[in-house]
Amino acid sequence: MKVLDLKCAQHHVFEGWFASEDDFQSQLSRGLVSCPLCGDAHVLKQLSAPRLNLGASPQAEPAPPLAAEPAPSTLPATLPPPEAQAAWMKMMREVVAKTEDVGERFANVARQMHYGEVEERGIRGCTTPKQAMELLEEGIGVMPLPPSLNEPLQ
Repeated sequence: MKVLDLKCAQHHVFEGWFASEDDFQSQLSRGLVSCPLCGDAHVLKQLSAPRLNLGASPQAEPAPPLAAEPAPSTLPATLPPPEAQAAWMKMMREVVAKTEDVGERFANVARQMHYGEVEERGIRGCTTPKQAMELLEEGIGVMPLPPSLNEPLQ
C-alpha cells in the first residue's frame, strides 16, 4: 500500500492510498483522483517522508525531522492549517453518516419537510443556485456543501 501526499490546484493538501504507483497513475489518468475539499481533479503528488521503523532501541535519540514545517506566515493564504483540514474532514464524514442523499430531489424534499408533508430528517443533495435562493426566501434553511460528498472522503 502506498500512501501519497497530494495537493490540488487550490493548494488543499490531502492523503491518498493506492495499491502501487501504477495504480495511482492509472486512477489519476482516468480522472478518479480528486480533492476531497473542493473536488478539483488537477492533483499533484507532493514530496513526502516515509516513516521507517527499523527497530531502534528505546534509549536511542529520535532522528531529527527531515524537513521543518514552514512558518504559518509562509503558507499560501488559501491553504488552511492541517488541524483545520482534519476538523473539516471529520465534520464532512459526520454529515455523510447522518444525512440521506436525496440527489436531484433536494428542493422538493426540503419543501415537503418544511410544510409537514413528510417527516423531517437530515438530507443532502443537489439543487440549482436559483432553487436554493427560492428555498431561502421561503424560510427553508439550506447550506451549500462541496460536490465531492458522494465519493470516498480521504
